[in-house]
Amino acid sequence: MRKPISLISKLNYFRLIYRGSLLIAVIIYYILTRVFHLAFFDFSHPATIVVLGFVTLSFTWEMIERFIPAKTSSMGSQKQFKRNYVPSGETKPKLQSWKATFFVFLSWIALNGVFGVLYFLNIFDQGIMVIISITYSVCDMICILFFCPFQTWIMHNRCCGTCRIYNWDFAMMFTPLIFIIVAPSENGYFLNPFPLVLVALSLALLLEWEINYHRHPERFSDTTNMSLRCVNCQEKLCAHKTQLQRLLKKWHKSLHKKTADDSKPA
Repeated sequence: MRKPISLISKLNYFRLIYRGSLLIAVIIYYILTRVFHLAFFDFSHPATIVVLGFVTLSFTWEMIERFIPAKTSSMGSQKQFKRNYVPSGETKPKLQSWKATFFVFLSWIALNGVFGVLYFLNIFDQGIMVIISITYSVCDMICILFFCPFQTWIMHNRCCGTCRIYNWDFAMMFTPLIFIIVAPSENGYFLNPFPLVLVALSLALLLEWEINYHRHPERFSDTTNMSLRCVNCQEKLCAHKTQLQRLLKKWHKSLHKKTADDSKPA
């Protein structure tokens, strides 16, 4: 029987559409700045304040929500809080591999290091770095709703609820913005407030997550925290991923059968 979509899933679909809309808006803004030969961070132009200010406020609100227990956020990001810890009776948490976690960290640094080099070589500009960051935000929702390469290929966690790096997402999204916090201007350089706010908040969120992980590892494991077990899950995010995988397998099988039938002699 088809399972009804959960509130968290509905909100995540909304975030996917919303972030996708932000990405389109920023791409249009970037194209216009190139056409009219404007600086991407031209604070004398109203469009800069409207577009980039709106983007900054949108993600700022999402990050602030992560700092407090909220019913509109997934348990994957909320398991750090004491109120969401329901002891199972087990005293030894089963945690994900630190090697896999470190590999994710190194891979992400290497990928964005390439973008950083391209930026300092003037192949990428500030606008491209912002577009990359917002593209990451869209990919983040795709990972939650449809397919996550970190989960499947590296971390091997059962679901988002048990993900070791769930609250790394904003720090990962805004990594490219680190390179443009100090921006060039006609009078030298200045601290760019938009990337500064996003990077600072995302790193604060990451720091809070890591402190809680090391101080309260029992909250992050389904062996010690009953809230993370499937029987207590209210989100059913994995159900939608499973349905998609079944659909893809069915489509692949149908395509394979059609190819086999077409190859048979008449």
